[in-house]
Amino acid sequence: MDWSDLPFFLAVARTGQIARAARALGTDPTTAGRRIRRLEQALGERLFEQTPDGQHLTAAGLRLRDQAEAMARIATGIGHRPSPNEPVHGSLRVSVSEGFGTWFISRHLGQFAERHPQVQVELVATSGFLNPSRRETDLAVLLARPRRGPLVTRRLTDYALTLYASEAYLAQHPLPDADALPGHRLIGYIPDILYAPELNYLDELPVPVEPQLLSSSINAQHRMIASGAGVGILPRFIGDADPGLRPVLPDIAIRRSFWLVTHRETREFAAVRAFADWLITLTRREQRLLTGE
Repeated sequence: MDWSDLPFFLAVARTGQIARAARALGTDPTTAGRRIRRLEQALGERLFEQTPDGQHLTAAGLRLRDQAEAMARIATGIGHRPSPNEPVHGSLRVSVSEGFGTWFISRHLGQFAERHPQVQVELVATSGFLNPSRRETDLAVLLARPRRGPLVTRRLTDYALTLYASEAYLAQHPLPDADALPGHRLIGYIPDILYAPELNYLDELPVPVEPQLLSSSINAQHRMIASGAGVGILPRFIGDADPGLRPVLPDIAIRRSFWLVTHRETREFAAVRAFADWLITLTRREQRLLTGE
């Protein structure tokens, strides 16, 4: 099939007459009719029925019209750069850590959807990250700045972590100071399957401790801490959001950073740019929750 025949087909399908379609395309009816017949021969199906009123689409023509219209919409958008006031549309995949996606971004994502109703967002919030270098994701919020790859990076925000325990646990197991930590049940990550070295928080405590309850999931750790199973380190945006938890030993403050990463070839896509701008503004507004300051 010669793809250049499709505009002739679409013009006839829209106008209902070969003569009108030919005028719209700046050609003559003989040429337009020849291109339609060539397309029908290539597809092995009749696309139009000749009637006194002009050309009517057959069932095969109706199917092709829907496909050709979709192709025309895509072709119209190629090379088009929307103006600042033009609605953003498209789909977008965002890869973030499990905790940040669950406890922070998802709580505010409705605001982005209200502002950009024609953008479909896929929030991939897991224990691990999709790779923006391989175009597995349009944006990623990473725990460390990538050192190589065709990427554009910026520090999104710092965030703070501290020790938390439930009120019920502390009622039975007071924690007066850091020296008492080894006598408590600690909750943490599984060391040999950490998906990022930045998650190795327990080594930064002032006294050596060995966790008894371990999980690769920060959400599972949160549930264990909230159930009274022990003491563990959580980001402030998780621990402070749970009224059943209490920060303990507040002088122990651990800091980390989130990095916003996009591929060089996609960073100027309208949906990517809109989401990045929204997320940057959001994290600036929520600094107290993120850093405790």
